[in-house]
Amino acid sequence: LIIAAGTGEFEAGISKDGQTREHALLAYTLGVKQLIVAINKMDTTKWSEARYQEIIKETSNFIKKVGYNPKAVAFVPISGFHGDNMLAASTNCPWYKGWEKETKAGKSTGKTLLEAIDAIEPPKRPTDKPLRLPLQDVYKIGGIGTVPVGRIETGILKPGMVVTFAPSNVTTEVKS
Repeated sequence: LIIAAGTGEFEAGISKDGQTREHALLAYTLGVKQLIVAINKMDTTKWSEARYQEIIKETSNFIKKVGYNPKAVAFVPISGFHGDNMLAASTNCPWYKGWEKETKAGKSTGKTLLEAIDAIEPPKRPTDKPLRLPLQDVYKIGGIGTVPVGRIETGILKPGMVVTFAPSNVTTEVKS
């Protein structure tokens, strides 16, 4: 979630019909479980620690209402225009000691946006559950045959497995 730190910009984004509010709500509604808050345009606030803390406080209160745990969110002050705190720690904010987040997987810390992205836990694939593969399309390819296309949501799929399609109850063997 990218938040503009500029005077008036943050307030507009977090207001009742603001985009920041809308994007956080959309992310949660669409199933985004982990969040990073990048507080951008910190150069326009002259890297004000007070402004940074104010934005963290307001944003934490809001994302908590949406459903996120603020303790599990990394807050990173950045300047995309100058590249501060993106890939390497910036010297423009000596007060910034880095971000810290606590999840079920444990505690992680860092200073930059890249480190926050690297600290995102990859989603666990439920391979121990029965195979569920919602079909997106079915292609009929001459010389090959019928090729169902979809995404595996749970379980595993290997050549040689016998699968049954619901609701038609058609059974076939996986070729490749």
